Amino acid sequence: MGITKSDFFTRRQNEKAQLMKALGHPARIAILEHLLKVNDCICGDLVKELPLSQATISQHLAALKDAGLIQGTIEGNRICYCVNPKCIDLICAYFNNIAKRLNRINQDCCKT
Repeated sequence: MGITKSDFFTRRQNEKAQLMKALGHPARIAILEHLLKVNDCICGDLVKELPLSQATISQHLAALKDAGLIQGTIEGNRICYCVNPKCIDLICAYFNNIAKRLNRINQDCCKT
């Protein structure tokens, strides 16, 4: 296989980009917010909560799960999902690091 542009970046940069890409859709943000609100695993309640079809919700859940933002367990013939706290901690640490760096940067550097 040939080299892709993502090969020019570190593994960590690619992982963070995958997380941010998974967060780049409002339906996925809504799913995460709902999971955080109920603070429990859910098994299909999302169709009642979001104005989307089951198939569309399943696609968004798959994208969130592939990125590691949510995790699922199989209970009989259904899959229950909850937020993956380790992944959320990683995102928080990334943005906290950015915020710390911003505090050290000359805030007047780009003002005209």
